[in-house]
Amino acid sequence: MSLRTTTSVDYVEDVSPGSGALPPRAWYASSDAASLSLNGSWRFRLSATADAEDDSFAAEGYDAGNWAEVRVPGHWVLQGHGSPIYTNHLYPFPVDPPHVPTENPTGDHLRVFDLPDEWPADGGAVLRFDGVESCARVWLNGTDIGEFKGSRLPHEFAVGHLLKPTGNVLAVRVHQWSAGSYLEDQDQWWLPGIFRDVTLLHRPAGSALDFFVHASYDHVSGNGTLRVDSDVDGRVTVPALDIDVATGESVTVSVQPWTAETPKLYDGVLATEGERIPLRIGFRTVVLEDGLIKANGKPLLFKGVNRHEWHPERGRALDLETMREDVLLMKRHNINAVRTSHYPPHPAFLDLCDEYGLWVIDECDLETHGFVEQAWRDNPVDDDRWTPALIDRASRMVERDKNHPSVVIWSLGNEAGTGRGLTAMAEWIRGRDGSRLIHYEGDINCRDTDMYSRMYAAHDEVEQIGRDLDGGTHRRRGLPFILCEYGHAMGNGPGGIADYQRIFEAYDRLQGGFIWEWIDHGLKDARFGFAYGGDFGEELHDGNFVCDGLIFPDRKPSPGLVEFKKVIEPVRIEGDGSDGTVRVTNAYDFADLSDLAFEWSYQVDGKTVEAGSLSVPALAPGESAEVKLPTPPSGDGRGAETQWTVRALLAEDTAWGRKDHEVAWAQLPVSPRALPSVVASDRPSASERLIYVGPASFDVRTGALKTIGRLNVTDLRLDVWRAPTDNDEGASWQDDIRWASLWRKYGLHRMQHRLDGVELSDDALTVRTRVAPAAWEVGLRTVYRWTSDGTRLKLTVSVAPEGDWTVPLPRLGIRFGLAQADQVKWFGGGPGEAYPDTKSASMLGLWHASVDELQTPYVRPQENGARADVRWAELGGLRIEGDPEFWFSARRWTNEQLDAAQHLTDLTPTDTVWVNLDHGQQGIGSQSCGPGALPQYQLRAAPAEFSFVFSDLRD
Repeated sequence: MSLRTTTSVDYVEDVSPGSGALPPRAWYASSDAASLSLNGSWRFRLSATADAEDDSFAAEGYDAGNWAEVRVPGHWVLQGHGSPIYTNHLYPFPVDPPHVPTENPTGDHLRVFDLPDEWPADGGAVLRFDGVESCARVWLNGTDIGEFKGSRLPHEFAVGHLLKPTGNVLAVRVHQWSAGSYLEDQDQWWLPGIFRDVTLLHRPAGSALDFFVHASYDHVSGNGTLRVDSDVDGRVTVPALDIDVATGESVTVSVQPWTAETPKLYDGVLATEGERIPLRIGFRTVVLEDGLIKANGKPLLFKGVNRHEWHPERGRALDLETMREDVLLMKRHNINAVRTSHYPPHPAFLDLCDEYGLWVIDECDLETHGFVEQAWRDNPVDDDRWTPALIDRASRMVERDKNHPSVVIWSLGNEAGTGRGLTAMAEWIRGRDGSRLIHYEGDINCRDTDMYSRMYAAHDEVEQIGRDLDGGTHRRRGLPFILCEYGHAMGNGPGGIADYQRIFEAYDRLQGGFIWEWIDHGLKDARFGFAYGGDFGEELHDGNFVCDGLIFPDRKPSPGLVEFKKVIEPVRIEGDGSDGTVRVTNAYDFADLSDLAFEWSYQVDGKTVEAGSLSVPALAPGESAEVKLPTPPSGDGRGAETQWTVRALLAEDTAWGRKDHEVAWAQLPVSPRALPSVVASDRPSASERLIYVGPASFDVRTGALKTIGRLNVTDLRLDVWRAPTDNDEGASWQDDIRWASLWRKYGLHRMQHRLDGVELSDDALTVRTRVAPAAWEVGLRTVYRWTSDGTRLKLTVSVAPEGDWTVPLPRLGIRFGLAQADQVKWFGGGPGEAYPDTKSASMLGLWHASVDELQTPYVRPQENGARADVRWAELGGLRIEGDPEFWFSARRWTNEQLDAAQHLTDLTPTDTVWVNLDHGQQGIGSQSCGPGALPQYQLRAAPAEFSFVFSDLRD
């Protein structure tokens, strides 16, 4: 007797894309053909292996009454069945393609439905799945109709012959792991399930099947040419253009072109014998010309983001309003482009990009990053057995999304090495659609691509590329360059993006980049606030590397997004405030400034004393104009710090923003501030236990500050430590210096303070110390000199490094504790946090916040909340003035407690508010995946002197 060596689930490990599905086609909604959403509550049964249960559940009459229920679209691991897994690139199963583990969580889904009474009796029907991870087998009314892989791509099945009026049984078996999983090793959570829509579509006789809208634009003549190719003959009408032509025929008319800045869409209809399909047509032409990516004759500068689909409770199961929220946030923050990392998004997202205006790099659902661990041996993209699956994925992306004007570039995938399969994909795409360009970052010699693309190249290398000094093949040197990923937005950061932008704008070949990434993939969790890798007991995980977005999981903008908005603003406002003129430059690629209104305001010591409108011409792209400011108000600014603030605002409501939404701004200094001055006229005195200097008291033995007026002050001392940011920590695979590990190696988190002397003179109390880490010879000779005029207290801190300091300092300043502080007022940079290389968006003004509002809630706690360029601050009854300006932060826990926390819920507020007044801060950089802080933003140990003046506001 022989044993069976195959099972009914062999398809799980088959490298083919599946069987039974219809050929891919455009994704569209018909005006008159019926459709039925099958989203909602489904019966669900989870098994530990792919073959644990037979397929009897698919039969009519099966009793699933004792099964659980899950929401579709959804992921079963987010609905109480199993747990999510996060890895950056390691496969969470043995790498033995195409095999997957026997322990393969498998979810059986069951839905019984009736056809609506008005469902047509004639014609066919198609069952469409828009996204299932990672492999599915489908039965309808007991008939096996096929199986498929390709998680983020649509699959359709002809089912009209199987339907009945009532009691239709739809059964879907979904396997978490399959051969397809080897092609889907993206940096994200592994989340099995039916996570996009399931829809039944009526297909009347004579329906369109598939069609391709070709809508080009000639920027010289201003004409657009339209041709709609359709599998079924019909007519195309566009009323606004008086177009009425047969499918397959071309027509040329005068049009307004589509761009991301001016997303003009024309409503049309494709009418065949069986149905009418609404069209939204955008005329535009994208070419590679003169070594540049051009749209409608003009080179593009991408100011983009990488966008994963994410919701903190529903994972990749997004609804329309969440997608719309993403697009609106992007538009309101001056973003003009999206790379759909690393798979085609829900098609409704591309509809929104068409409508609101975003350039799109549409990326195929392909990544095999885990094979890098074995030097790409057995990589599927260089194995002919997998090529049909690769071409299937490419074709399903292109056919689904080919009618979107926002899609200007097809991307073959991400971090999949190189090989024959990628070349086959590129050749297929070029043969099907010659109207778009092709991208793939891993093709370093650009054999298959139309652009040179890199990730996280350092600033100096990008500049070398801009100057055509990067070497490479002759073909590559003639191509445009983009950073498909840069500015790694993990935790506090990214830093240095303003420096990148200056380089982009200096060299034509550099056509911008895409910040990594849009959103933190934190999962809402009662234990932690938001959970990340490792919080679900994963065997392998990459921690909070999944939280690296410009918006937090709840879609609140991070300081990084506010910074990026400022860095990429499409209007440049420059000038010397003292000469009364401002230069305005239109930095848009296509739009003039007619939709913007300009306003000026004049500030005296941060307070606006006068404001008005500013007349700026409707400048064309690239044009500039010198604009005269009004005469400054007289009398108000004498002896004070004064400045102009000029803003560019939306003149009227638009589709994406309300009237007066701020698009760009600049501040132009007029007169500097007067530095605080304290005459050391109050003679210090001493008692048995205390020393008195003006309003302050000090410990007679240690010189430690005890009180300022009626305010108790705790543990004032030099502070050099900050809770390392994700970018301070760096990435484990980087060869570059990782600052946080060096700071800990040299003991900067455990500095010891040695008292060398307490000296009382006629006009000052001087306390001499040495601040140094155990085990090392380096130190900071620190002198605190206290003086007073009887009312105010001045502290001058002098710092002199000793020894060979080979690492920069995290920070340099003083720290102390205050009791019962809550509200904060300051004159300086705001309203949000800023650091040396993230302060473009820091606006000088008078600001108010509570101590709690000063904190930035990064998913993994770290240094945050510093306000830059502070002149003075008030909190807890204490006023602090600085010479020079300083960084200010205040929190209800120490830096050490912040450092120890792994989640926000680890931070327990205390009665003491810890205040940092920093003379210097180390820059942020983006070394969690990219380059660290540039040299000019590193806080090197050097002699320094800085002062603070304290006053008790209660006296």
